[in-house]
Amino acid sequence: MSVDKRFLEIRVHIMKKVRPRSILAASGVFLILLISAWDALASDQSGGSRGEHVIIVGGPALRRWENTRVDVDQHDKVWYNFVRKGKFRVRELMFQHGRGIAVTMLVFRPAYLSRQSEEGRPLIQWVESIRNDYFKKLHGFDMDIVWFDTASELIRYLNHGRNRRETKIVNLEYFGHSNRHAFLLDYSNAVMGASKEWLHEDELERIEPGAFAKHAYCRSFGCHTGESMSQKWHQATGVPLWGVVGKTDYSISNTEAILSQGAYWKY
Repeated sequence: MSVDKRFLEIRVHIMKKVRPRSILAASGVFLILLISAWDALASDQSGGSRGEHVIIVGGPALRRWENTRVDVDQHDKVWYNFVRKGKFRVRELMFQHGRGIAVTMLVFRPAYLSRQSEEGRPLIQWVESIRNDYFKKLHGFDMDIVWFDTASELIRYLNHGRNRRETKIVNLEYFGHSNRHAFLLDYSNAVMGASKEWLHEDELERIEPGAFAKHAYCRSFGCHTGESMSQKWHQATGVPLWGVVGKTDYSISNTEAILSQGAYWKY
């Protein structure tokens, strides 16, 4: 049996059967290490150094809405919740695969424009500084940031953002709000407790399966994706999407989003 196939079988078994109370528990740490090992194998087989790594970043809620909730139910007390996690993941990919890889961070612009107006601070400029100052100047890494305004623009990039005959998507990850049926790109931003722009599981058939490498790795760090959307993603694209059954927590800095109590990964 090949090494990569064995890793896949072990990973599937653990991801489906183990439900750690916290991703920070010992079993959770082991799970992260095992996932990382598989990611390296899968990315190498799908052309990790040749294909494109896509990090999708959803938008934050507005404080004008969230301040009306009780404290424990408030979202996005800091504007950079999702941007920070995306930056952390890009840095991981850079160290894992080297500075020659293609990484694109797709960021939902309208929500950051709204939060920028609310805070009176140059949030768009600060997001751009992740590419210009942190990665290019500090690390010599030529990653890219692409802003999008609608789910249709997001799909268009996945399908045609690069020549997909030559540059397949080898890795796609989402950081943002979601429910079991959709990526909620502007949750509690334009409307309190709701979203006006989303990528719904019924729209996934618009994504061209040929955009992805054969062994592409996809993962959503939004809440509840593993309860329905993951399965629809696999049906539409032919590529598994690891999602969470339950909720994720973005409150701890400089790490990926962690699983809330009782949550677990599934595809």
